[in-house]
Amino acid sequence: MEWRIKYYNAKLEDEILNLPEGLLARYLRLTDLMVEFGSNLGLPHTKPIEKGLFELRVKSKEGIARVFFCTKVGKKIIMLHSFIKKSQKTPKKEINIAKTRKSEVLNDESF
Repeated sequence: MEWRIKYYNAKLEDEILNLPEGLLARYLRLTDLMVEFGSNLGLPHTKPIEKGLFELRVKSKEGIARVFFCTKVGKKIIMLHSFIKKSQKTPKKEINIAKTRKSEVLNDESF
């Protein structure tokens, strides 16, 4: 059984699908790998942020994007939040948004 990718909401899916061309191509390639092999691609593709929260590290000539995700039982990968990096360090604000959404998703049976 393959893994399935779901999105926190339609706005997030649109945000991701409207990334610059190179970033989108890289994102789609990495998510293809995730569907086939699971969420743990390892560095430099994925990195754990904290217990149960991970980041997908997307890089191309247009810049760097991060997509936070978590997993649920039943081989589900839930994309929680995305942003384009402007500095070396990931802003706490972005991590906090992902943490809040992760707790909502894990407590919601519809995901």
